[in-house]
Order: sequence, then structure tokens, then C-alpha cells
Amino acid sequence: YGNQLVCVRGDKESPVNNGNLCVKGRFGVVDVINDLERLTSPLVRKNGQLVEATWDEAMDVIGSKLASYKGDQFAAISSAKSTNEDNYVVQKLARTVMGTNNIDHCARLCHSPTLAGLITSFGSGAMTNPIGEISEAKCIFAIGTDTTATHPIVGLQVKKAVNRNGAKLIVANPRQIDLCRFASLWLRHRPGTDVALLCGMAWVILDEQLYDRSFIEERCEDFNAFEKSLQSLDIEQVVQITGVARDDIAAAARMYAENSPASILYAMGITQHSHGTDNVLAIANLAMLTGNIGKPSSGVNPLRGQNNVQGACDMGCLPDFYPGYQPVPDPAARQKFEAAWGCSLPSEAGLTISEIFDAAREGKIKALYVIGENPAISEPDSTRVREALEKLEFLVVQDLFLTETGQFADIVLPASTFAERDGTFTNTERRVQRVRRAIEPVGQSRADWQITCQIAKNLGGNGFDYNHPSQIMEEISKLVPSYGGISYERLETGGLQWPCPTPEHPGTPVLHAERFARGKGKFVPVQYRPPLEQPDEEYPLVLTTGRSLYQFHTGTMTRRVGGLNELKGEELVEINPKDATALGIADGGVIRIISRRGQVVARAKVTEVSPEGVIFMSFHFAETATNLLTNPALDPVAKIPELKVCTVRIEEADESELPEPAYEEALF
Repeated sequence: YGNQLVCVRGDKESPVNNGNLCVKGRFGVVDVINDLERLTSPLVRKNGQLVEATWDEAMDVIGSKLASYKGDQFAAISSAKSTNEDNYVVQKLARTVMGTNNIDHCARLCHSPTLAGLITSFGSGAMTNPIGEISEAKCIFAIGTDTTATHPIVGLQVKKAVNRNGAKLIVANPRQIDLCRFASLWLRHRPGTDVALLCGMAWVILDEQLYDRSFIEERCEDFNAFEKSLQSLDIEQVVQITGVARDDIAAAARMYAENSPASILYAMGITQHSHGTDNVLAIANLAMLTGNIGKPSSGVNPLRGQNNVQGACDMGCLPDFYPGYQPVPDPAARQKFEAAWGCSLPSEAGLTISEIFDAAREGKIKALYVIGENPAISEPDSTRVREALEKLEFLVVQDLFLTETGQFADIVLPASTFAERDGTFTNTERRVQRVRRAIEPVGQSRADWQITCQIAKNLGGNGFDYNHPSQIMEEISKLVPSYGGISYERLETGGLQWPCPTPEHPGTPVLHAERFARGKGKFVPVQYRPPLEQPDEEYPLVLTTGRSLYQFHTGTMTRRVGGLNELKGEELVEINPKDATALGIADGGVIRIISRRGQVVARAKVTEVSPEGVIFMSFHFAETATNLLTNPALDPVAKIPELKVCTVRIEEADESELPEPAYEEALF
């Protein structure tokens, strides 16, 4: 087979997955990596067309162009699919060479409220417990997560806990997801009412004195303010807001409080709201209230969406944090990195992804460097994003394939896959693991860190003369305390969970065991705020979004895999039978979905999985781009868009209006 990948198998010795792989990993990776449509040489726009060019030509253009956009005219978007080393050098380029903190990545669209909320409550914005402990929990509260579809390896642990170990499972989800089959109790609350539901459960726990008094007194602060905030709560109003019966709210509260250790799992059903940070704070309050933090099989466990979302955050690909969550506005942190990097750094926090595109539309951001992301499809109200991409004076896109975003670029650079490079990833449970090159990069493609370092050097940057990613990790370990004891040598024998502050430290499977990272856990009162769009006569239905087990994000990789397309090859708009009947829509019929921002045409799937008044779409399919519809309104703290709730109307459409697939299956 030469330099071709032949198959992929799980590592049975891995404590993370015990050799299990999701369907995309087991059956999709080979087709993607071997696809003949991979980018194999740089592309440069000439006379309006992207044409093949040499690396020297592409780098010369980038160097001459970016030199004129230093400062806050420039922004970079890094990738949660790239390694820690890749991400570290991108933020270093933005800050030390381009002189801006305008650096962000897709965590802004998935778990920025986790960072904001859990740092406030606990002092650390990460999953508190290992995946392997979930099966030993006596109670699992899964809220805002379709775990078996979006995190199937974690889903196996949940099913093991229930089926083998007799754990109680509470599922809180507007949709009748697969996990409901295993649930002891399913709370079908209305989309966007999570804070009301969580506060209702906390009210019951306080009212029935099911809380852990000694844990609260010894380990927490501001409990009195939190308790006072719930005294005025009207449980009947919670019932009215959420649509969940009072008896079910009480049953869930008792089940969670009385079966310890209890683990909370959540994902983007919690975070992707204009009140996402409040949702996370409410979850943290519930865990502290019952003492379910700091011990095995308990905790607050946000499930990250991509392979290195955690690592990209750790590496400082955020506009307000340096590597290791050291705040940009903190003079001491800034002086530390100025001394290490030998330069002056900007003192103001930069722009988030959404703000970057708003600034580009306004002509303030003129040059953008995008690595491994496809914001033309993934951003809410994507018409706005495409307008921003068109207005940029200079756009560099670095990816495996020519994506929808790449079509707007002035330069497209060919990146190598994880199988063609060395590096590290940090998974959702904070475990830093090695990635090892299995095959040579195809064509002239290069690892992201190599490309970024060359750009930096061409722009006169210092400190980018790395010969191997292990040298980048050495630098990281000197600047990021939680990575202080992590090295390639240690990772040869297995992964390490941060914080791992010294070379002798074994890593930390469970956070907050003796004390919280901030000292004491902080209770934060929260109030219910409704989603920013409510159904009305013109837009009577709620659209909520999610993911499929068989496709990945904007489909630039998985849409090329024939077997995955057989399982899920087009967008199907899930609609409740009552709504379908009222609108005269048949199963498989073609419909037009219209929001205040745009419209798409797709097939309907009539199913009771969706509740009455709510439709569901994924965002994997560029030809039916769901994010033309979604609401870009932001959480005021985390700046995450409200991707989970917007209002729409539906009309019948003609078969001839159904768009052709945007991708063909892989070529070999």
C-alpha cells in the first residue's frame, strides 16, 4: 500500500475508550486521509481564480500582505482539530508578530460558557472527572447532551452504568433522544428553559433538606445569597416555564441528591444560548449543593465537541487568555509572557469569532488567517459571515480540502492530517496524549505548526525556530503551570491529566478533591431569562440544532465517506406529527424553512422525537446550510451565539427546489 493508510483500530489498552471507536473514527478516517481531492499544494488567487503555486510563491505573498496589516486590523482563527503545538504557535504569531489579541477558535461556539461559568464557580473551566469513572456513578444527570450520538464513547459508559451497575439516569432534553430508552426519568423541558429547571431542582433539594450541609460549610462560599435567591422562587412558575410536571422536577431532585456519587454530563444543549453562562453556573450550584464534586464518579462534566477543543483553550487560543488561562488584562501575566517571548504585548483583550466577523463587515478587520475551520457554514446567520469574508482585503485559509470558506480565500495552504504529523491532543477529560506520524504527508502538505512558524519567520518573528513539536511542548511546559510536568518522554508510556505541575507529578484524574482551584467553591445566584426569540404569528415554530452520529461538523471530511452518507446523506428536518398534520406536510416531503435571517429547502422527517412546536436540524450539509437561519445573538459573558433556539416558519416546497449534494464521495 506504500504511503496509504489501510485501516484504523482502537487501542484496547487506552483508559479512555478501551479500544472502542465511534463509527466516524472506525470507518471514516481512511477514506478522508486517502482522498485524492486533498489539497497537495498551495493555491494562490490570480485573475479571480485559485491556481496551484509553490510554497515560496505563497509565502512571499503572505509575508508582503500581512506586513501591512499588523495590529488590530488582523485576526486569526485556530483549530480545535489541530494539535496543542499547532495552536500554541498560532496564538504566539498573533500576539508577538502581528501585535494583536484577536485570536479565537470554535470553542467560542461550543464551550465558552463552560470556561466562564466553571472558572467563576470552581476556578477551573474543565471536566472534573475521567470518562472511565462515569460507569461507576450511582446517578447520572445528562442535560443538554445527546450523548450516544455526539459522544458515543461516553455514551457507552452511561449505558454500562445503567445496564450493568444499576445507576439511576435522569435525562433532561426537549427531544426524545436515544438515551431516553435507558433513563429512569426523562424531563422534556422546553428549549432554553434549563435555568428554570435547574433552579427548580435546587429549590426542592433545599426545601426537603437534601443538601450536603457539611460540604457547603467547609468547602463553599456565598451559600446564603444563593439560598436567599431561591426563597422567592415559585415552583408553579417553573412548571409553567419548563412544561415539566412538579412531581417530575421533585423526583429528579431527589434522585440526584440521594444517589451519590452523582455525575452531571452536559454539552451544547446547555451552552449554546444567550444565557449559556447562567446555565453552567446553575449546574455548578446543583453539584456543590449536594456535595457531588471532588470525588470519584461525581462532578460536573462538560463533553467537548472536537478532539482538541480542550487543548486549544489550554494553549491560549482565546482573545482574553494567554496559555494556561492566564488573563490578558493581568499585568503580571503579560510581563511573564513578554519576558518569555522577548517582545511587548498588547494589553487589551481581543475580539471573539463573532466579533471578528462583525469587525470585518465594518472594515476594521482587513486580514484574516483561518486554520482548519469553516465559518462560512458553522457560524450563525452565515449570510453575515459570507459578507464579511467577501469584504476582507486578505484571507488565508489552511485546511485539508478546499472548503466553502476556502472559496473566499486569496491564499489556500495544504495542511497535513493527524496521521501525518507528530504532536499532542488534550481530550475532554484533560488527558494530554501523543499523536504519532503513521504516514508521510501527501503531496506538499505540511503540519500546521510548520506552516505557521514559517509565516512568522517571514514576517520577522523571533522564537519560531522549532525543529520538532516536542520543542514546542518544552516551551509550553515552562509557561503553563498545569502542563509543567508534561513532556514527550513521559507521554510515551501513556497520557497525563492536567494539572500535572512537575515532572514527578502523576497527573490529576479528579479536580477539586481537597480544595477548589479558586479556594472555595462559589455559589452564584441565577435568574431565568427566556431565549431572545419567542414564537409568534409570523414565526410560530422553534428551531433547535444538533449533530448526527454519522457526520462531523460542516461535513468537509465525513461527507466524502460513502458508508457514512448511506447512513446519513442529507438534511432531514425533524418535525412532530401534530405540526406536520397541521401544515399538511408528509414524511419525506420537501419543505422550506424560513427565519428572520434566511431560508433553506430540505426534506421533512415526521417523528415524535421532536416535541410539538419544535423542529430539529443538524448543520452538516452545506447545500441546506442550517446556519443561514440561526440567531447570532450573544451571551453577554461568554459571547456564544444562541444556536440552540431561533424561531421559524415552514412552507411546502417543490421537489425541483431541493439542492444537489455539496460533496461527492471520496476518490482514490
